[in-house]
Amino acid sequence: MKAIEISQPGAPDVLHLVERPVPTAGPGEVLVRVEAAGVNRPDILQRLGQYPPPPGVSDLPGLEIAGTVAAVGPEVSRWREGDAVCALVAGGGYAEYCVAPAPQALPLPHGFRPRDAAAIPETFFTVWTNLLERGRLTDGETVLIHGGSSGIGTTAIQLARAFGATVLATAGSEAKCAACERLGARAINYRTADFVQVVRETTGSRGVDIILDIVGGDYLQRNIECLAMHGRLIQIGLLGSSRAEINLRPVMQKRLTITGSTLRTRSVEEKGAIARALEARVWPLLASRQVAPVIDRTLPLTEAAEAHRLLEAGKVIGKIVLIP
Repeated sequence: MKAIEISQPGAPDVLHLVERPVPTAGPGEVLVRVEAAGVNRPDILQRLGQYPPPPGVSDLPGLEIAGTVAAVGPEVSRWREGDAVCALVAGGGYAEYCVAPAPQALPLPHGFRPRDAAAIPETFFTVWTNLLERGRLTDGETVLIHGGSSGIGTTAIQLARAFGATVLATAGSEAKCAACERLGARAINYRTADFVQVVRETTGSRGVDIILDIVGGDYLQRNIECLAMHGRLIQIGLLGSSRAEINLRPVMQKRLTITGSTLRTRSVEEKGAIARALEARVWPLLASRQVAPVIDRTLPLTEAAEAHRLLEAGKVIGKIVLIP
Protein backbone atom coordinates (compact mmCIF):
# COMPACT_ATOMS: atom_id res chain seq x y z
CA MET A 1 0.00 0.00 0.00
CA LYS A 2 0.99 3.65 -0.36
CA ALA A 3 1.50 5.57 2.87
CA ILE A 4 2.96 8.81 4.17
CA GLU A 5 5.97 8.30 6.42
CA ILE A 6 7.79 10.72 8.73
CA SER A 7 11.42 10.22 7.68
CA GLN A 8 12.76 12.20 10.65
CA PRO A 9 11.48 14.98 12.93
CA GLY A 10 11.26 18.27 11.09
CA ALA A 11 9.45 20.54 8.64
CA PRO A 12 6.60 19.33 6.39
CA ASP A 13 9.13 18.15 3.79
CA VAL A 14 9.98 15.16 6.02
CA LEU A 15 6.63 13.62 5.03
CA HIS A 16 7.40 11.12 2.25
CA LEU A 17 5.29 8.79 0.13
CA VAL A 18 6.44 5.20 0.67
CA GLU A 19 5.32 1.62 0.01
CA ARG A 20 4.40 -0.37 3.11
CA PRO A 21 2.91 -3.83 3.61
CA VAL A 22 -0.84 -3.82 4.20
CA PRO A 23 -1.34 -4.29 7.97
CA THR A 24 -3.26 -7.22 9.40
CA ALA A 25 -6.28 -6.91 11.67
CA GLY A 26 -5.62 -8.56 15.00
CA PRO A 27 -8.08 -9.63 17.71
CA GLY A 28 -10.72 -6.96 18.24
CA GLU A 29 -9.63 -4.99 15.17
CA VAL A 30 -10.84 -4.22 11.67
CA LEU A 31 -8.76 -3.43 8.58
CA VAL A 32 -10.18 -0.42 6.76
CA ARG A 33 -9.53 0.47 3.11
CA VAL A 34 -9.05 4.19 3.65
CA GLU A 35 -11.06 6.47 1.36
CA ALA A 36 -10.33 9.64 3.36
CA ALA A 37 -8.18 10.66 6.33
CA GLY A 38 -8.45 13.77 8.49
CA VAL A 39 -5.51 16.06 9.28
CA ASN A 40 -5.12 17.35 12.84
CA ARG A 41 -2.63 19.40 14.87
CA PRO A 42 -1.42 16.34 16.79
CA ASP A 43 -0.15 15.05 13.41
CA ILE A 44 2.07 18.14 13.22
CA LEU A 45 3.34 17.55 16.76
CA GLN A 46 4.17 13.94 15.83
CA ARG A 47 6.01 15.14 12.72
CA LEU A 48 8.05 17.50 14.91
CA GLY A 49 8.96 14.64 17.25
CA GLN A 50 6.89 16.04 20.13
CA TYR A 51 3.99 13.56 20.21
CA PRO A 52 5.16 9.98 19.61
CA PRO A 53 2.60 7.23 19.03
CA PRO A 54 1.84 4.94 21.98
CA PRO A 55 3.74 1.64 22.16
CA GLY A 56 2.56 -0.88 19.58
CA VAL A 57 0.84 1.74 17.39
CA SER A 58 1.79 2.43 13.76
CA ASP A 59 4.47 5.08 13.33
CA LEU A 60 2.51 6.58 10.41
CA PRO A 61 0.64 9.81 11.22
CA GLY A 62 -3.13 10.11 11.04
CA LEU A 63 -5.72 9.84 13.81
CA GLU A 64 -9.02 9.54 11.93
CA ILE A 65 -10.17 7.70 8.84
CA ALA A 66 -13.24 6.74 6.85
CA GLY A 67 -13.64 3.96 4.32
CA THR A 68 -14.72 0.34 3.90
CA VAL A 69 -13.99 -2.63 6.12
CA ALA A 70 -11.59 -4.82 4.12
CA ALA A 71 -11.06 -7.55 6.75
CA VAL A 72 -12.25 -8.39 10.24
CA GLY A 73 -10.00 -9.76 12.95
CA PRO A 74 -10.94 -12.38 15.55
CA GLU A 75 -13.32 -11.43 18.36
CA VAL A 76 -15.16 -8.81 16.28
CA SER A 77 -18.92 -9.27 16.09
CA ARG A 78 -20.39 -5.96 14.90
CA TRP A 79 -18.51 -5.32 11.66
CA ARG A 80 -18.44 -7.23 8.39
CA GLU A 81 -16.33 -6.93 5.26
CA GLY A 82 -17.80 -4.18 3.08
CA ASP A 83 -19.25 -2.08 5.92
CA ALA A 84 -18.76 1.68 5.53
CA VAL A 85 -17.17 3.09 8.69
CA CYS A 86 -15.27 6.00 10.16
CA ALA A 87 -12.90 5.44 13.03
CA LEU A 88 -10.66 7.06 15.59
CA VAL A 89 -7.17 5.53 15.49
CA ALA A 90 -4.00 6.16 17.47
CA GLY A 91 -1.91 6.31 14.29
CA GLY A 92 -1.62 4.98 10.75
CA GLY A 93 -4.34 7.03 9.05
CA TYR A 94 -2.16 8.52 6.27
CA ALA A 95 -2.28 5.34 4.19
CA GLU A 96 -4.41 3.31 1.81
CA TYR A 97 -5.17 0.77 4.56
CA CYS A 98 -5.35 1.25 8.32
CA VAL A 99 -6.14 -1.02 11.28
CA ALA A 100 -8.69 0.32 13.76
CA PRO A 101 -9.89 -1.07 17.10
CA ALA A 102 -13.44 -2.28 16.43
CA PRO A 103 -14.97 -0.37 19.40
CA GLN A 104 -13.59 2.89 17.98
CA ALA A 105 -15.29 2.43 14.61
CA LEU A 106 -18.68 3.93 13.86
CA PRO A 107 -21.08 3.67 10.92
CA LEU A 108 -21.05 6.66 8.60
CA PRO A 109 -23.76 9.10 9.68
CA HIS A 110 -26.78 8.88 7.39
CA GLY A 111 -26.13 10.68 4.11
CA PHE A 112 -22.40 11.20 4.72
CA ARG A 113 -19.66 10.37 2.23
CA PRO A 114 -16.30 9.08 3.49
CA ARG A 115 -14.60 12.41 2.69
CA ASP A 116 -17.00 14.15 5.09
CA ALA A 117 -17.04 11.44 7.75
CA ALA A 118 -13.23 11.35 7.94
CA ALA A 119 -13.33 14.84 9.48
CA ILE A 120 -15.50 13.69 12.39
CA PRO A 121 -13.76 11.28 14.80
CA GLU A 122 -10.79 13.17 16.27
CA THR A 123 -12.61 16.44 16.92
CA PHE A 124 -16.00 15.01 17.88
CA PHE A 125 -14.47 12.45 20.28
CA THR A 126 -12.36 15.24 21.83
CA VAL A 127 -15.13 17.79 22.16
CA TRP A 128 -17.69 15.31 23.47
CA THR A 129 -15.48 13.89 26.22
CA ASN A 130 -14.24 17.33 27.32
CA LEU A 131 -17.16 19.71 26.86
CA LEU A 132 -20.07 17.36 27.59
CA GLU A 133 -18.52 14.79 29.94
CA ARG A 134 -15.69 16.51 31.82
CA GLY A 135 -17.21 19.99 31.43
CA ARG A 136 -20.76 18.83 32.29
CA LEU A 137 -22.30 21.33 29.87
CA THR A 138 -25.99 21.88 30.53
CA ASP A 139 -28.75 23.72 28.71
CA GLY A 140 -28.65 27.47 29.24
CA GLU A 141 -24.97 27.81 30.10
CA THR A 142 -22.49 30.12 28.39
CA VAL A 143 -19.29 28.78 26.82
CA LEU A 144 -16.10 30.46 25.59
CA ILE A 145 -14.20 28.51 22.95
CA HIS A 146 -10.67 29.54 22.02
CA GLY A 147 -9.58 28.81 18.45
CA GLY A 148 -13.17 28.88 17.27
CA SER A 149 -12.33 28.44 13.57
CA SER A 150 -10.17 25.34 14.10
CA GLY A 151 -11.40 21.79 13.67
CA ILE A 152 -11.92 21.54 17.43
CA GLY A 153 -13.45 25.01 17.59
CA THR A 154 -15.98 24.58 14.79
CA THR A 155 -17.05 21.26 16.31
CA ALA A 156 -17.30 22.71 19.83
CA ILE A 157 -19.39 25.69 18.70
CA GLN A 158 -21.90 23.42 17.01
CA LEU A 159 -22.16 20.84 19.80
CA ALA A 160 -22.43 23.51 22.49
CA ARG A 161 -25.20 25.22 20.53
CA ALA A 162 -26.97 21.90 19.88
CA PHE A 163 -27.04 21.19 23.61
CA GLY A 164 -28.48 24.59 24.50
CA ALA A 165 -25.48 26.81 25.25
CA THR A 166 -24.76 30.40 24.34
CA VAL A 167 -21.34 30.45 22.67
CA LEU A 168 -18.53 32.99 22.44
CA ALA A 169 -15.47 32.12 20.37
CA THR A 170 -12.09 33.70 19.73
CA ALA A 171 -10.40 33.75 16.32
CA GLY A 172 -7.55 35.63 14.69
CA SER A 173 -9.01 37.24 11.56
CA GLU A 174 -12.23 38.73 10.26
CA ALA A 175 -12.73 35.74 7.95
CA LYS A 176 -12.29 33.31 10.83
CA CYS A 177 -14.61 35.35 13.04
CA ALA A 178 -17.21 35.31 10.28
CA ALA A 179 -16.93 31.52 10.10
CA CYS A 180 -17.56 31.28 13.86
CA GLU A 181 -20.58 33.55 13.59
CA ARG A 182 -22.06 31.48 10.76
CA LEU A 183 -22.03 28.56 13.18
CA GLY A 184 -23.89 30.60 15.80
CA ALA A 185 -21.14 32.00 18.04
CA ARG A 186 -20.46 35.56 19.13
CA ALA A 187 -16.97 35.96 17.66
CA ILE A 188 -14.08 37.89 19.27
CA ASN A 189 -11.07 38.83 17.17
CA TYR A 190 -8.30 38.35 19.71
CA ARG A 191 -5.91 40.45 17.60
CA THR A 192 -8.06 43.57 17.88
CA ALA A 193 -10.01 43.07 21.13
CA ASP A 194 -9.38 41.90 24.68
CA PHE A 195 -11.48 38.77 25.08
CA VAL A 196 -11.61 39.27 28.86
CA GLN A 197 -13.26 42.66 28.40
CA VAL A 198 -15.65 41.37 25.73
CA VAL A 199 -16.71 38.48 27.97
CA ARG A 200 -17.28 40.89 30.84
CA GLU A 201 -19.42 43.20 28.68
CA THR A 202 -21.34 40.39 26.99
CA THR A 203 -22.23 38.58 30.21
CA GLY A 204 -22.90 41.65 32.36
CA SER A 205 -19.75 40.91 34.39
CA ARG A 206 -21.11 37.47 35.33
CA GLY A 207 -18.56 35.51 33.26
CA VAL A 208 -18.89 32.25 31.33
CA ASP A 209 -19.64 28.84 32.75
CA ILE A 210 -17.13 26.85 30.67
CA ILE A 211 -13.97 27.67 28.73
CA LEU A 212 -12.51 25.20 26.23
CA ASP A 213 -8.89 26.25 25.66
CA ILE A 214 -6.28 25.05 23.16
CA VAL A 215 -3.75 27.81 23.95
CA GLY A 216 -2.56 27.59 27.57
CA GLY A 217 0.34 29.78 28.68
CA ASP A 218 -0.65 33.33 29.54
CA TYR A 219 -4.28 32.59 28.67
CA LEU A 220 -4.62 30.76 31.99
CA GLN A 221 -4.97 33.79 34.25
CA ARG A 222 -7.15 35.58 31.70
CA ASN A 223 -9.39 32.53 31.46
CA ILE A 224 -9.79 32.49 35.24
CA GLU A 225 -10.88 36.14 35.10
CA CYS A 226 -13.53 35.19 32.51
CA LEU A 227 -15.12 32.38 34.49
CA ALA A 228 -18.34 32.73 36.45
CA MET A 229 -18.97 31.29 39.89
CA HIS A 230 -18.53 27.49 39.72
CA GLY A 231 -16.97 27.87 36.27
CA ARG A 232 -14.96 25.13 34.57
CA LEU A 233 -11.77 25.61 32.56
CA ILE A 234 -10.96 22.68 30.27
CA GLN A 235 -7.43 22.61 28.85
CA ILE A 236 -7.07 20.50 25.71
CA GLY A 237 -4.13 22.14 23.93
CA LEU A 238 -0.94 24.08 24.54
CA LEU A 239 -0.36 26.18 21.43
CA GLY A 240 0.95 28.99 23.64
CA SER A 241 2.91 27.28 26.41
CA SER A 242 2.61 24.49 28.96
CA ARG A 243 3.75 26.82 31.75
CA ALA A 244 2.00 29.74 33.45
CA GLU A 245 1.99 31.63 36.74
CA ILE A 246 -1.43 32.32 38.23
CA ASN A 247 -3.15 33.96 41.16
CA LEU A 248 -5.06 31.16 42.89
CA ARG A 249 -7.27 33.47 44.96
CA PRO A 250 -10.07 33.78 42.34
CA VAL A 251 -9.96 30.00 41.83
CA MET A 252 -10.88 29.63 45.48
CA GLN A 253 -13.27 32.54 45.66
CA LYS A 254 -15.27 31.48 42.59
CA ARG A 255 -14.96 27.75 43.41
CA LEU A 256 -13.58 27.01 39.96
CA THR A 257 -12.62 23.69 38.39
CA ILE A 258 -9.53 23.46 36.19
CA THR A 259 -9.17 20.21 34.27
CA GLY A 260 -7.65 18.87 31.11
CA SER A 261 -7.14 15.71 29.10
CA THR A 262 -5.51 14.05 26.12
CA LEU A 263 -7.17 11.44 23.93
CA ARG A 264 -4.54 9.43 22.06
CA THR A 265 -3.20 7.40 24.98
CA ARG A 266 -6.58 6.44 26.43
CA SER A 267 -7.54 2.78 26.39
CA VAL A 268 -9.66 1.19 23.69
CA GLU A 269 -12.35 0.66 26.31
CA GLU A 270 -12.46 4.37 27.16
CA LYS A 271 -12.53 5.43 23.52
CA GLY A 272 -15.17 2.80 22.80
CA ALA A 273 -17.37 4.28 25.51
CA ILE A 274 -17.02 7.71 23.89
CA ALA A 275 -17.91 6.17 20.53
CA ARG A 276 -21.10 4.67 21.94
CA ALA A 277 -22.10 8.00 23.49
CA LEU A 278 -21.49 9.79 20.19
CA GLU A 279 -23.54 7.26 18.25
CA ALA A 280 -26.45 7.66 20.66
CA ARG A 281 -26.36 11.43 21.21
CA VAL A 282 -24.53 13.06 18.27
CA TRP A 283 -25.05 10.78 15.26
CA PRO A 284 -28.74 11.82 15.06
CA LEU A 285 -27.60 15.48 15.00
CA LEU A 286 -25.21 14.71 12.16
CA ALA A 287 -27.87 12.78 10.23
CA SER A 288 -30.24 15.76 10.49
CA ARG A 289 -27.40 18.19 9.61
CA GLN A 290 -27.97 20.07 12.85
CA VAL A 291 -24.19 19.73 13.21
CA ALA A 292 -21.58 18.89 10.56
CA PRO A 293 -17.80 18.89 10.24
CA VAL A 294 -16.43 22.03 8.61
CA ILE A 295 -14.06 21.03 5.80
CA ASP A 296 -11.75 23.71 4.43
CA ARG A 297 -10.51 21.56 1.52
CA THR A 298 -9.52 18.09 0.41
CA LEU A 299 -6.07 17.22 -0.92
CA PRO A 300 -4.54 14.04 -2.37
CA LEU A 301 -2.69 11.91 0.17
CA THR A 302 0.49 12.71 -1.75
CA GLU A 303 0.08 16.37 -0.72
CA ALA A 304 0.16 15.68 3.02
CA ALA A 305 3.12 18.06 3.38
CA GLU A 306 1.08 20.88 1.84
CA ALA A 307 -1.78 20.12 4.24
CA HIS A 308 0.64 20.53 7.16
CA ARG A 309 2.02 23.79 5.73
CA LEU A 310 -1.46 25.25 5.41
CA LEU A 311 -2.47 24.19 8.92
CA GLU A 312 0.72 25.55 10.49
CA ALA A 313 0.33 28.85 8.61
CA GLY A 314 -3.15 29.36 10.06
CA LYS A 315 -4.77 29.25 6.62
CA VAL A 316 -7.39 26.62 7.46
CA ILE A 317 -10.95 27.03 8.71
CA GLY A 318 -12.16 23.70 10.02
CA LYS A 319 -10.40 20.62 8.68
CA ILE A 320 -8.29 19.36 5.78
CA VAL A 321 -9.05 15.87 4.52
CA LEU A 322 -6.58 13.72 2.58
CA ILE A 323 -7.81 11.42 -0.20
CA PRO A 324 -5.66 8.35 -1.00
